[in-house]
Amino acid sequence: MTNYSSFDAQSPHNFYDYPLCSRYASEQMKHIFSPNFKFSTWRKLWVILAESEQELGLDFISDAQIQQLKDNIYNIDFAAAHAYELQLKHDVMAHVHAYGDVAPLARKIIHLGVTSAYVGDNTDLIQIKEGLLLVKQRLVTFIATLAKFAEQYKDLPTLGYTHFQAAQLTTVGKRATLWLKSFMFDLAEVEHRLETLEFRGVKGTTGTAASFKELFGNDFQKVVALDKMVTERAGFKHRQEVSGQTYDRKQDSLVLQTLANLASSAHKFTNDFRLLQHLKELEEPFAKKQIGSSAMAYKRNPMRCERISALAKFVLSLEMNGHLVHSTQWFERTLDDSANKRLSYPQAFLAIDAILLVLQNIAEGIVVYEKMITRNVMRELPFMATEDIIMDSVKKGMDRQEVHEIIRELSMEQARLVKQEGQENKLIEAILADGRLPINAHEIKDLLNPSNYIGFAPQQVEAYLQEVIQPMLERNQEFILTQSQEFGV
Repeated sequence: MTNYSSFDAQSPHNFYDYPLCSRYASEQMKHIFSPNFKFSTWRKLWVILAESEQELGLDFISDAQIQQLKDNIYNIDFAAAHAYELQLKHDVMAHVHAYGDVAPLARKIIHLGVTSAYVGDNTDLIQIKEGLLLVKQRLVTFIATLAKFAEQYKDLPTLGYTHFQAAQLTTVGKRATLWLKSFMFDLAEVEHRLETLEFRGVKGTTGTAASFKELFGNDFQKVVALDKMVTERAGFKHRQEVSGQTYDRKQDSLVLQTLANLASSAHKFTNDFRLLQHLKELEEPFAKKQIGSSAMAYKRNPMRCERISALAKFVLSLEMNGHLVHSTQWFERTLDDSANKRLSYPQAFLAIDAILLVLQNIAEGIVVYEKMITRNVMRELPFMATEDIIMDSVKKGMDRQEVHEIIRELSMEQARLVKQEGQENKLIEAILADGRLPINAHEIKDLLNPSNYIGFAPQQVEAYLQEVIQPMLERNQEFILTQSQEFGV
């Protein structure tokens, strides 16, 4: 057992280091959920409240008080706030007192008429909005990069797989559009969440605005105006029309669900990519000095995809928190949501941010091994070409059923030689050597052109990129990052 009598409490290396902050997430996302962002937002909300109350007729709130509040939004004495919280056992009141210390003129009107959820819940929603905007920025940038890859390789034939068994051919670019489609669903969900996110606004202690009935002399319309004014000044289009003490926790469920959906698409992408890397067809970027294994020096493990897979599982697990919290809230509110919310949605955003950073890094550096792709295609193509051989033989006068039986016999034998003896697929050579079918080597060579078996894959890629992806990118030019963040540890 650890001897804590010699424990060095001053060394940061003696405490748990949270990986999402120290290893994975970006500075931007970490800032959104930082104490500075949180508590300066509380102060901004107190300023908005005071300004709106004054504008609606509370003339005892002076311009000087509001100005002093504005001047000290970022002048946060965290040590003083901590000391107040130790004494008061209440985080919001601790910061009310700390704010009052640096804005003494305004002390008596800070937090006027509202409950803790005014700053707590509304700040949560502002953080969620800012987090979603950053997620959208990274997602749009990733989609733009992956779309370029799809365009570049729209004509390159590759084996299609169903059940991870070789099926008809597709193209490398067409497969990339399948990944794009999943991420486009996710982008639509992120945009929908941003468009419909509802601000808690100003609702009072149990949602009845009773304190404002007193402040505004029983004028309900002024209370409604205050709610709308604060919502608009906080940057939201919509407010929750009715509430208890808190905003409806269903919103947290929907946000976590949106992030989990994105995690699911990312995980699916890495599943495909890791299988293709095993087949030596595609490879994620591999740094010059990167080590794949401490023991096996030759290894080139898909560690980027594996990191995404690991983080995606974590985000998927966090989705349940939203449902658990929402379903167990009592009446106007209960506090067993608070600790969970402090953990679940900030961590989900940090993990999704990390996932998108790595996705972008992969998309910018995908290595394509065209000769290996062609080799794998040609290993299976003779079997796929047999249907055309049947049609050609029938056109030359043979009985379709007789041709089918000849090819079946030869195919079964070649399959046996491939599987049991490890030989190359020589079905075409066997058909020519057999001599029963009226087809020559030149004709068969034409039949073995992989491009004859990819259907309309190139055209489908072009149509999807032009009709779906490009219009989306044009609408979201301001969200496309010009340079991705360097991939970290």
